[in-house]
Amino acid sequence: MKRVGIVDTTFARLDMGSIAIDEIHSTRDQIKIIRSTVPGIKDLPVACKKLIDEQQCEIVMALGMPGGQPIDKQCAHEASNGLIQVQLLTNIHVIEVFVHEDEAGSDDELLWLTENRTREHAQNVLRLLFQPEWLKKHAGSGLRQGFDDAGPVK
Repeated sequence: MKRVGIVDTTFARLDMGSIAIDEIHSTRDQIKIIRSTVPGIKDLPVACKKLIDEQQCEIVMALGMPGGQPIDKQCAHEASNGLIQVQLLTNIHVIEVFVHEDEAGSDDELLWLTENRTREHAQNVLRLLFQPEWLKKHAGSGLRQGFDDAGPVK
């Protein structure tokens, strides 16, 4: 049975972890999910590494919702760098799923974007685990998570 780690934050304005878990379980039932919740995005890297090292997760989703202020963007950048370091130290994918509050013009749009991006990245987790050929087939196709796909350059 594959082990998938899900790390989310209390800072996010939506329960991103539950969205990811729902999407994974609605697609595959033979997956053990280990969830951890931390206060903010800068706490994500160590939580992801602990799920890999201590819980033997084969892939981890790091879910966060940075605010729209410059300090929030800086914190998101630092967290992203930490998540990259975790991947390099462990040779395990950490799928970063950040939804910046200022990407949406309203709470309704933020809800829609968060739901879509989280679910689409959860599908990417499953593809990395079970369908890597699907990813190769769609290389360079301009797929986006959350908003509409951009499509390939013609």
